[in-house]
Amino acid sequence: MIESIKHSILVLQVARQTAGNEVELGSTVDDLLLCDTETSQIEPSLSVSSTSKSETNLEIASEALDELYISPVTLTSSTSMPNLADNMQDDSHSMSASDDDDDFYDAEEGSSDSQHLTQDNGQTEDPIQLIKSKDDQYDELYDDVDTEELDSLQNHGSIITHLLSQVRIGMDLTKIVLPTFILERRSLLEMYADFIAHPDLFSSISDFESPKDRMIQVVRWYLSAFHAGRRSAIAKKPYNPILGEHFSCMWDLPDSADSGEVVEDGPVSDDGSNNVFFIAEQVSHHPPISAFYAEHYNKRLSIDGYIWTKSKFLGLSIGVHMIGQAIISVLDYDEEYILTFPNGYGRSILTVPWIELGGKVSISCAKTGYSASVDFLTKPFYGGKKHRVTCSINPPNDKKPLCTIQGEWNGVMWAQYDTGMNEKFVDTKALPIIKKIVKPISEQKEFESRRLWKDVTYHLKNKNVEEATKYKQKLEQRQRDEARERKETRTPIETKFFHEVGEHWVYDRPLLKRLTESQNASSKISDENACISHDLVQDDVQPIADQDVALSSNHEVPDS
Repeated sequence: MIESIKHSILVLQVARQTAGNEVELGSTVDDLLLCDTETSQIEPSLSVSSTSKSETNLEIASEALDELYISPVTLTSSTSMPNLADNMQDDSHSMSASDDDDDFYDAEEGSSDSQHLTQDNGQTEDPIQLIKSKDDQYDELYDDVDTEELDSLQNHGSIITHLLSQVRIGMDLTKIVLPTFILERRSLLEMYADFIAHPDLFSSISDFESPKDRMIQVVRWYLSAFHAGRRSAIAKKPYNPILGEHFSCMWDLPDSADSGEVVEDGPVSDDGSNNVFFIAEQVSHHPPISAFYAEHYNKRLSIDGYIWTKSKFLGLSIGVHMIGQAIISVLDYDEEYILTFPNGYGRSILTVPWIELGGKVSISCAKTGYSASVDFLTKPFYGGKKHRVTCSINPPNDKKPLCTIQGEWNGVMWAQYDTGMNEKFVDTKALPIIKKIVKPISEQKEFESRRLWKDVTYHLKNKNVEEATKYKQKLEQRQRDEARERKETRTPIETKFFHEVGEHWVYDRPLLKRLTESQNASSKISDENACISHDLVQDDVQPIADQDVALSSNHEVPDS
């Protein structure tokens, strides 16, 4: 094992020297920026399609280091990376994330050439199917499916040396400055909305009458929830949300009639009772925590969750722990389904980066006793397929699953039931993504995501990386200034839509709370009306009683 580690590190060092020429890993950022012009003029000798010994060594080193330093883990608040990776760090060169509010790095200036969207086999990927709303407000900065891709990072020699100069295996990536050209043109908060890219699957959970069928539908929706967030075949990074940023949207369900009823106190203003609504807010910077909430009013169904990410450098890959949970509430049956999230990995970051999910997650309902275990499988070192997933659904107090599922989380998944029946469980290639409805930027508030990042997005769309970086840095500096002012005035951070309960973040006004308040208010009004009616009856009865007394007095029999 030790010899394998040494060999992998040696291969990585050789590859590093090849990519970086004379630039040392210990060089400062300023040194690298000074040599950017010179190194960027060096043309690589190989294209993406051709493979050299050097590139092969890069891939082998990447996969070998990933196998040695990381394995899928169950997501809990105590999740940490293997100690081996931390022990391999050179302490004299380590960069760790501080707890101060002065690091707001997301990306740095760079450039990129784009090429057509292709899969690993070189074939063109099928276009994503979108179902648009009849009330769609088109916004060209966001609504276009992003098909602009990265070519081999061998074409960006100065960027490679820049990145390698900042990292050590096992280190936290909070302070790493990434090239701007790898940024996706949207905020992480908006990416979380893609969990509900199939709102018809989500909203139908409460339609099933048996607890077994409801659990199966929860799993069906969950397994369909990840592919839509991956908008390109190659890894891109959404904007890091700034503290206080929020994003909201809604979906029209296909073949669903508009009831005309407006939910006045819902997550989105003037939303309809037959739509699905979503809202997310960045509630913490250290650690970076995003809270989100969605509901369907008429179905009496909601999901309330939070995620905070913890990134590590793993060699030639990046591992991102998705720490947190979400709770699906089915109010008509008084059920709560608690679920967790898989880890994410950015592989082959020095060649053509791609994303995969890994780790075991759980879905459970305490009331019914049904549970599910989902295992996202990372690609083996030798052979094997990418994006594999397996799942088992268990009945209460029984270790024998009633259903087992396997396939690809971004492709087709098949289910086999204990009855012997087999079926295509989910086919993400055939499922159209229902387009979310977002207010035009002109109608959004200052801290709503699309308005906040509109200048960065505009210049990225038009390939003006320098201007995009300038506006991004302006937002980061504003955040630093606000953090400094809060520190000086000892002003606590005030969130807008979510609050902390113990170690969890929850939405301020979930559907259950609002319905309970509405019922209490209705009961109070009914009681008040009953009291008023009673008083009116008493007022009518009293004069009659007085008249009877008077008549009785007038007809008294005289004493004999």
